[in-house]
Amino acid sequence: MAIEKLTYGRVTWLNIVNATPQDVEVLRETMPYLHPLNLEDVASLTERPKIDVDDDYLYIVMHFPFWDAKQALSRPKEVDFIIGRGIVVTAHDDCLKPLVNLFNMCKNNEEMRARIMGRGANHTFYTILDSLVDYIRPILRKVDGNIRSVEETIFEEDTRVTVQRISLLRRDIIALRRIIRQQVPIVEQLESGEHPIIHEDLEAYFGDIADHLYRERDIIDEDYEIINGLADTVNTLASHRINEAMRVLTVISVIILPLTLISSIYGMNIPLPFQPEYHGEAEPFLILSALMIVVGVAMLLYFKRQHWI
Repeated sequence: MAIEKLTYGRVTWLNIVNATPQDVEVLRETMPYLHPLNLEDVASLTERPKIDVDDDYLYIVMHFPFWDAKQALSRPKEVDFIIGRGIVVTAHDDCLKPLVNLFNMCKNNEEMRARIMGRGANHTFYTILDSLVDYIRPILRKVDGNIRSVEETIFEEDTRVTVQRISLLRRDIIALRRIIRQQVPIVEQLESGEHPIIHEDLEAYFGDIADHLYRERDIIDEDYEIINGLADTVNTLASHRINEAMRVLTVISVIILPLTLISSIYGMNIPLPFQPEYHGEAEPFLILSALMIVVGVAMLLYFKRQHWI
């Protein structure tokens, strides 16, 4: 896809979607001072969050969450920023709505273009970053809503369904936690104001973005603790229900045991003292009874030696 270009005053915004080698070549011609390794990174949207500082530009890689409805999981989407003197470059895969909407509004609305780009490239970069960070908050609200839904039905819903919901929710929270935590050091570096490109008067603005990320990090950490607590609760409920089922089965087994013993004794092919056809031959019954007692005692002694009882 071709590079889209917006210009207002002395500021230029280059927006690259799914960068191709041709786009990278155009970027090389536009900004000849870019390091070749940074140009390679623009074409490869698989980088970890980082910030590279040069005297003429900043190259920043950040990740933001994108909801994958098919997998029910928040996936990290990469945005590469290049901030130079009078120029801002964004490279992404066109999935993040805040970035796409902001660029389209600037393209279609002169007043919006003046508000976003009229105060210099640094302020343009800040506005883009702020909109992307703020978009994390609605995602966290959705996670909080899902947690409350689980809390309200945890004692009523089928355990298997609850376990599945908690497992999917915990996976999503872990993914969000990883994404948010990796962005904090990047914004902290921007807040320090020790870059030749970022003006010191923007330190407070990036500090505000850092505060937003801190709050979002605290929220997702709290969600992580809550979902682990809910998982422990479900495990306890499942164990209790298993114990209840085992208690019922044990009662049934105890009831059947004497019935089985009586039917077994009556089923033996030897004369018994309490049968009408008994004529005084007690030896087989006594021998068999003694053998059963010996086997039972031997098993009890073995179980005790093995510390099973």
